[in-house]
Amino acid sequence: MSASSSLPVGAEAIQVKGWLKANRFLILRRLSQAFFLGLFLLGPWFGIWWVEGTLASSRTFDVLPLTDPLVLIQSIIAGHLPELTAVTGAIIVVTVYALVGGRTYCSWVCPINPVTDAAHWLHVRLGLPKGWQPKKSTRLWLLVGVLGASALSGTIAWELVNPITALHRGLVFGMGFAWMLVLCVLLFDLLVSRRGWCGRLCPVGAFYGLVGTASVLRVTAAKRSACDDCMDCYAVCPENHVISPALKGAKGSTPLILSSDCTNCGRCIDVCAVDVFAFTHRFDNAHNDIAAPSGAAPTKQAV
Repeated sequence: MSASSSLPVGAEAIQVKGWLKANRFLILRRLSQAFFLGLFLLGPWFGIWWVEGTLASSRTFDVLPLTDPLVLIQSIIAGHLPELTAVTGAIIVVTVYALVGGRTYCSWVCPINPVTDAAHWLHVRLGLPKGWQPKKSTRLWLLVGVLGASALSGTIAWELVNPITALHRGLVFGMGFAWMLVLCVLLFDLLVSRRGWCGRLCPVGAFYGLVGTASVLRVTAAKRSACDDCMDCYAVCPENHVISPALKGAKGSTPLILSSDCTNCGRCIDVCAVDVFAFTHRFDNAHNDIAAPSGAAPTKQAV
């Protein structure tokens, strides 16, 4: 364990790289989330209809259709024949996330992500126990359940309780039941299960994880021999089980993070003072063949 492990998470990176560079992807993610949400609110709030609809289904500049493919699948299963524009919009969305990583949606677009990140930050600051951790497969079973509910009810079942849609409704129409759903997500991650909603339960995240299984955009630990075992990357990663195979792999193994659970949030890049991590593509064959010291266990609390 390096001497830097006694520092707060990210402090060493701030000392070495400066605050801005040590938080650049976090800042860019917040700007990205605000940008996409803002596009949908321009119409209802200011009468500027550049984008009509919601994250479930929209049309940009009255030309570009975008459809949440999970919503489309539910609609088909429920027995509703989709219009060609809806199918086209879903194909566009699937293509984009198949290239950049399905769960990039979770960290760069989803408006619930700041809510769950805030819950996690508060959870750590209050020193609360990790809590109940559902199995990783739970969100896949919930996804199956959502599709089954749509088939049985003849409705797009998930949209009735989807906190993403609820947040949008709450911002447009004001306080109500929609905000209660968002509050439930916040309290669940704060009091019941650390990072439980996005990582263990959300069927939307499960679906986009499947979409991005073979995505091109990847994070690499190409400079893993420089790792000083500070464990900051484990502390900030919302899916930290994806790090070890790349960072602590055997000599000659790929340093690419290939798990579809990776959200491409870039926080591991931010907080690494020795710049072990970087964005790349899945066909990047440049390895660092010297494995980093292995056997260290994550000890820091995440920010």
